[in-house]
Amino acid sequence: MILIPNFKHQHFAHCESGVMSSLLQHKGLTLSEPMVFGLSGALSFAFLPFLKFGNMPLVSYRMFPGHIVKKFPKQLGVAYFRKTYRDPAKAMAELDDFLVQGQMVGLQTSAYHTTYFPPEMRFHFNAHNIIVVGRENNEYIVSDPVFDQLQRIAPEDLQSARFAKGLSAPKGLAHFPLAVPEQIALTDQIARAIKKTVHMMLYAPVPWIGIKGIRYLARRVGKLATKSEPRYFRLFLGNIVRMQEEIGTGGGGFRFMYASFLQEAFEITGWPVLQEASERMTAAGDQWRRFALEGARWIKNKGTEGDPQLPARLLRECAETEKEIYQMLKKAQPS
Repeated sequence: MILIPNFKHQHFAHCESGVMSSLLQHKGLTLSEPMVFGLSGALSFAFLPFLKFGNMPLVSYRMFPGHIVKKFPKQLGVAYFRKTYRDPAKAMAELDDFLVQGQMVGLQTSAYHTTYFPPEMRFHFNAHNIIVVGRENNEYIVSDPVFDQLQRIAPEDLQSARFAKGLSAPKGLAHFPLAVPEQIALTDQIARAIKKTVHMMLYAPVPWIGIKGIRYLARRVGKLATKSEPRYFRLFLGNIVRMQEEIGTGGGGFRFMYASFLQEAFEITGWPVLQEASERMTAAGDQWRRFALEGARWIKNKGTEGDPQLPARLLRECAETEKEIYQMLKKAQPS
């Protein structure tokens, strides 16, 4: 049996930020999942009608998968190993070598081929993140952030999950920190990260990103409510809600997680605006949750009850609330 010593499995709200938090913590750099998510500038919004996910226009509430793994270590000054593979056999052999050396390994995988998932949770999503922490009896021992306990998976299934085809194909990606700095200027990191998120959400130069993107989606939903075939409208709404509440793990399209980041940032910096913004971002998450609830009701009732324009109005309300929050955060500075 091979098992990484002193590893503590944790349950997280989201796989990529959770895996990064866990990998860094094991290396000696303790950052909570919300802090990883917020500092990496991962919060976003995008409605991309020209890209399809499950035959529906792509809706994303965060930066595209892989952003944290690719950008965040460099931002912190962490020496980081990151490698993709063409040869599955070589990728699996190197994984075994890392484990023998006592190195746990972060992997990008497909949720469909991750066989310890219950059948109802398995779908074609290629950006699920896990950590392999050991091997025993021809099975890999996996720390998966969405489960309460360690899981096990057969080598052939893990290989299939690492080399699934399609959007965001993992390409066998393996990654882990090599060395972490002794100190990090968290106040400076917080200021830069908030500035980046504010600029993206308020001043995106294209109409499908940030606040503009939420309004764009609201207009599309409003038009579809009256002009499209009812079944397509239900599928369209269902896709938005799924991306928000399932792919956007933690609920509210990551807005609750960002609120936690702002609260933790306030405790570090003492900037009062961050505490108020945290409270308002929690309220924004509640608004997104209400949109999801009303959308689900519309789908369940097959459009036979209620106002078909209500989902669009709720989206516009979400846009206005978030606009106010980012305008507030734009003024965030040391007191």
